Amino acid sequence: MMGCVEDAHAEDPVTLTVYADARSGIASPVDLGAPGDSPGDLFVFDQPLLNEARENIGSNSGFCVRTLPGQFNECQWTLTMADGTITVTGRESDTGTSYIPISGGTGAYLGVRGMLATTPNGDRTFTQVLTLIKAK
Repeated sequence: MMGCVEDAHAEDPVTLTVYADARSGIASPVDLGAPGDSPGDLFVFDQPLLNEARENIGSNSGFCVRTLPGQFNECQWTLTMADGTITVTGRESDTGTSYIPISGGTGAYLGVRGMLATTPNGDRTFTQVLTLIKAK
């Protein structure tokens, strides 16, 4: 899985599937403003990032700001792996699949663009499918 972006030709998309595991690591809500789910509340996390075999390959860490209670957050997080990082930034829904743009990368992922589709699995894990395009 690591370095697969290096093998891609410019403009040929590469798909990676990873899993964020919110059952362990840090997952801390920060209740700001009105008590309960309200605009401006924060959620801060640093959780294991797993490959398709469910082996630990790094971390999934970042934060979300509640924008529409019960429905949406504006989030930024970084997938950290041995060969580099991928940062995503965008709107995440409480339910269903959210499509979030890649905002940058380092190491093997330097210059990549694309999208992350993240889907909650109902067990505090998330399936995250990255569609990566290597810059020319």
